[in-house]
Amino acid sequence: MRRADRLFQIVQFLRTRRVTTAAWLAERLEVSERTIYRDIKDLMLSGVNIEGEAGIGYVVRRGFDLPPLMFTKEEISALTLGARLVDSWADPELATAAQSVLSKIETVLPADLKSSLDETKMFSPYMRIHPKVASMMTEVRKAADNRFKLSMQYTRADGTASERTIWPLGLFFWGSIWTIGAWCELRQEFRVFRLDRIQVLMVLADSYPHEKGKTLEDMIEHEKKQYCS
Repeated sequence: MRRADRLFQIVQFLRTRRVTTAAWLAERLEVSERTIYRDIKDLMLSGVNIEGEAGIGYVVRRGFDLPPLMFTKEEISALTLGARLVDSWADPELATAAQSVLSKIETVLPADLKSSLDETKMFSPYMRIHPKVASMMTEVRKAADNRFKLSMQYTRADGTASERTIWPLGLFFWGSIWTIGAWCELRQEFRVFRLDRIQVLMVLADSYPHEKGKTLEDMIEHEKKQYCS
């Protein structure tokens, strides 16, 4: 990690925690405590309003903010590739938003970095998902954000049809297909459904609770245990 990046991270940690010790920072940033003490001293000399002392901890006063940092070429490549992936494989609203992000970034880049946006040699094949799936993605994404239940007619891989009411927890991309991770009211278990096998989808007016044992975090832990067993 570059020293400039480490100094930025130190200030970010100090801004978001009540009191932060040098030992904690050293462990997180994988450097010695002596390095942290030196970095803190340099930050204070540069005008960052840090309070505290060695052996007790440090804090940044409320209201302090950092000037914007410039992106590296690798960061620009990552952002460009991310936007291209979203443009090819996400719903139209997110694709438009991704392009808007790149446009905003371009306006603040210095001249020697602007060309990096177009020169990134990493691409996502411009295939786009089926319009029906893209439309469902928008509905599912917003339903998950607002915790609305979904009613759907679903066809399994063996051709069996079923009707389900689910709690959409998140959307997952598997390289060429999108799935919904959800709590299924019929099975009373976590289930994963492919968007391209949903025949009819309806967002219900009923909302589902943030219930322990049925959350996105619970589902991810459940899947981890299934994978490792």
